[in-house]
Amino acid sequence: MKTAGRSGGTRDGSGTSEDSTSEDTTHRAGRRVSAPRAMRRAAEQLQELLGRAPESVSAVKPTDNGWQADVEVLELERVPGTTSVMASYRVSLDEEGELLAYERIRRYTRGQIDPRQ
Repeated sequence: MKTAGRSGGTRDGSGTSEDSTSEDTTHRAGRRVSAPRAMRRAAEQLQELLGRAPESVSAVKPTDNGWQADVEVLELERVPGTTSVMASYRVSLDEEGELLAYERIRRYTRGQIDPRQ
């Protein structure tokens, strides 16, 4: 199965690029992406899966295998906006910023203050 790579080349099932000029695979192979890049990738990839635009990334931290990020998503819009239903998703990324897993860890109303703090 082939999927479009971010650089415009195609990738085969093994994950290798058929486009030998692919900057993505050549320059990033084996390197951990930066925290800002990991945050952007977490939000982008979660949006692809959920079909909802993330509102913010509330946490990002390095792990032994890549990155972990918490992403805030509007799940149900209500009026007034303070009663809208939000969700926090925990996203695991590999060192290159590719999504490995995600899970919803919390649902809350937008106006709710976190009692844990």
